[in-house]
Amino acid sequence: MSSSSGDAAPLHMVTPCIRSFPISAHTGYDVYLKLENLQIPGSFKIRGIGNLLRNAAVHGCKKIVCPSGGNAGLAAAYAAKMIGLPAVIVLPQSTPAFVADKLRTEFGAEVEIKGKIWDESNTYAKELAKQPDVLYVHPYDHPDIWEGHKSMIIEASQQMPCQPDVVIASVGGGGLLNGILRGMQEVGWSDVPCLAMETVGADCLNAAIKAGKPVTLPDITSVAKSLGALTVADDTFNMVKQWKNFHSVVIQDAQAVDACFKLADDHRFLVEPACGASLHAVYGDVISNLQKEGKLGPVKSALVIVCGGSSATIKQMETWKNIVNL
Repeated sequence: MSSSSGDAAPLHMVTPCIRSFPISAHTGYDVYLKLENLQIPGSFKIRGIGNLLRNAAVHGCKKIVCPSGGNAGLAAAYAAKMIGLPAVIVLPQSTPAFVADKLRTEFGAEVEIKGKIWDESNTYAKELAKQPDVLYVHPYDHPDIWEGHKSMIIEASQQMPCQPDVVIASVGGGGLLNGILRGMQEVGWSDVPCLAMETVGADCLNAAIKAGKPVTLPDITSVAKSLGALTVADDTFNMVKQWKNFHSVVIQDAQAVDACFKLADDHRFLVEPACGASLHAVYGDVISNLQKEGKLGPVKSALVIVCGGSSATIKQMETWKNIVNL
């Protein structure tokens, strides 16, 4: 990867899309895992944010500011380092200290801690970004970000032996889902059901669907902090409304954390509860329940986006386990 902004090479890796033999044996159908946890900054975020920064650098951006609880900040800091731009990452107080250390020591970013939750960090970051030639990097709500994220579906369509019967992803603010749906349209999967997974206390999409419009959650109470957007992106909500076969499912924190441990046992990967939410769809009874309710047809193969997560360490996994009383 080049550090020259004139080089159009993407900053993300083409990740494997593997058939999970242990999960497939558990479900009775083929489960494919798109391993975004293998991206260098730790999550899928580098696809969209890398695309955004590449475009901004070409148009004269001299510095970036990104408010983030972790994954977006790491992606932004990594992308900025590779392109050669200084980066300021604004973290909420809930972010683990080792994430701040990683941002500084590995990617050379300036780190500021502002606010209890992301929305407060965001307000401060917007002020910083009012300086000339400074790019404000929203973690999920920008067309260049969605365009970058859709690349994972384009890759998966070339890696899988057949079209999946369902695509499963976790949802926070909606950037990942927005890219997934755009990618599915592009590769001819518009008729494929999409299953969006959230946890109680970080379920802004489900709340919006119930209300018929985007609503703002009072607080993020889930351990899945990476899903912690108070309001889903308007564009994502509008895409969801138009999708032919879309399902929003909300699960408990304990179910998401349990799926993280099962993935660790099955594949030796550590991921965040935000990622565990999507994995619970195949480890738990979500698919079979939707089929019993007549909402989902036969499933011979499923594609799960393993979105990753930079805060997943052995120590943190044990902490999550204790919090949810597993």
